[in-house]
Amino acid sequence: MLDPLPYAEWEPTKVTLQLWLQIVGKIRLRAMPPRNHWWHVTLYATERGLSTMMMPHRDRFFEIAFDFVDHRLTIGTSRGDARSFPLRDGLTVSDFYRSVMESLEDLGVAARILARPYGMDVTTPFRDDLAHHAYDALAVQRWWRIIAWSTIVFDRYASDFAGKCSPAHIFWHTMDLAMGRFNGKAAPPRDGVNAVEREAYSHEVIAVGFWAGDPRTPAPAYYTYTAPEPSGLIAEPLAGTGAAWVPSGSGHLGVLPYETVRTASDPEATLLAFLRSGYAAGTA
Repeated sequence: MLDPLPYAEWEPTKVTLQLWLQIVGKIRLRAMPPRNHWWHVTLYATERGLSTMMMPHRDRFFEIAFDFVDHRLTIGTSRGDARSFPLRDGLTVSDFYRSVMESLEDLGVAARILARPYGMDVTTPFRDDLAHHAYDALAVQRWWRIIAWSTIVFDRYASDFAGKCSPAHIFWHTMDLAMGRFNGKAAPPRDGVNAVEREAYSHEVIAVGFWAGDPRTPAPAYYTYTAPEPSGLIAEPLAGTGAAWVPSGSGHLGVLPYETVRTASDPEATLLAFLRSGYAAGTA
């Protein structure tokens, strides 16, 4: 059975973890060759946590991995050397940032990032952030197990589609697991958006994802959306108890409460039905 993930119980940990993910994600952003729709910046679920996967640096490769079983961060290189430190309650964002950068320097990896949060209410530069230091190890494990399970279900959903499809990957600025299907058509340019959004939505996409919640939406949920949004989208049905179209920005999200999936007699079938209904709505 899937784990519960009540937002209020782990909100301080979620914010700290999201800031840690942004630090590591920004290193991947700097290290990797650019790919369309920002696919080069994302993190990936593993059997023990999350990973950047292999990244290049001069004459070597390196990887940064969150281990949510033993609760450590490990940085390893293709030369066989590694550094690690424990993830624990009380470890500030400042301490985490310093430990990551010192470990990289010890390994001969130069990493320079824009060392401040992106897309969060938090604005304190990483090196100065002493306020965020909560780490509930059990809550992090619950979130990671949901991410790992959802990744496999998203991969099953991807097998229905022969076109261009992203991996199931974690966008660290919002801390959501996401997957997009593309039909190859360029989307109309978006007015009044930044360069990140322009690239992310340069082509027509039907996306799905898992969102852990935030103070404005304090509950985890699965989602789907179509961009650009076709007329009549919200008149199309969504599968799953409690599934609904809700306003989001200039469009709508199809949202299915995580609790619906968690408590279903067949969680995988329930989630797949929702994902497929979102795609059917976007292509109706």
